[in-house]
Order: sequence, then C-alpha cells, then structure tokens
Amino acid sequence: MSERLQSGSALVQFSERLTNSAAFASLFREGMDLVEETAAYLDGAGRTEAKTLDRAASLTYATESMRLTTRLMQLASWLLLHRAVKEGEMTLTQANREKTKVKLSAADPGPTDMLEKLPQQLQDLIARSMSLQSRVRRLDITIHTPPAERQPTGNPLVPQLDRLKAAFER
Repeated sequence: MSERLQSGSALVQFSERLTNSAAFASLFREGMDLVEETAAYLDGAGRTEAKTLDRAASLTYATESMRLTTRLMQLASWLLLHRAVKEGEMTLTQANREKTKVKLSAADPGPTDMLEKLPQQLQDLIARSMSLQSRVRRLDITIHTPPAERQPTGNPLVPQLDRLKAAFER
C-alpha cells in the first residue's frame, strides 16, 4: 500500500478534477457573463458616456477599455481551454501546453487617480475583471503547479488539502 501511495498514479489528482467542480462552473459562467456585459456596455452606454468626457479622460477611457477587453479575452481563453478539459476535448497536459499562449497578467489597469475619472460603470467592470483575474490566477496555479516531490513522510493528503485551501482563499 505504501508503495502505491508513493507512486504519483495512485494519488488522486485534485487539479485534474477541479475543472469538473461546481466552483469552476460558477467561475466559467461569471467570466462569460462579464465578457457579454462588458461588450454590451462598451457598444452602448459606454460609447455615449465616453463622448461626454474631456480629452484626458477620453484618452484614459480608450486605454482602459482596451485593457479591459484584452484582460477579459485572455480570461475567456483560459476558461474555454479548461472547459475543453472538463468536456473531455483535451487532456490537462494539452491544456497546460496551450495555456502558455494565454497571458493572465496582461493588461493591468492604470493609476487609480486616472481610473477615478472614468464613468462608474466602467470602473465597476474593471474592478470585477480584476477580481475574476485574481481568482483565475489562483486556480491556474492550483491546477498547473507540478506536484512536489512526494516523500513518504507525513500525511499524503496534506498537499491536496493545501491546494484546496489556496484555491479558495481570497
């Protein structure tokens, strides 16, 4: 039995099952909804609000809306990639290779003093996208960090529990 526990194949791989969880499904839906909401805002009310801004704020609006859409497209790519794992369309190993094309650190927002000049709804969308990005980054680390060298010392469930704790910390 201890030989089986020492081999990587005998341990339950939490990261491989995480994309099938209710937490991932909720995160996926939230991400896709945020993409749709942002697109509707930028094509509708946001366009109207941008026309009322002074020149400096208008430039900030254009910059931040581009950063926001870039960030959301990267997050959507990551979420869709991992949904493909959930649906059995690719393995976690394949997703790990493909995810190198996704930049989860891309397009952080500019200085707070500039963001405060933007319409409130855009500020809210930016804040929500940053929260989503933070959660996806944590989940990415949880899913794709290679297991530490397994040694027979201690409880073999501790690394799994630590990953679970890290995935849901805020």
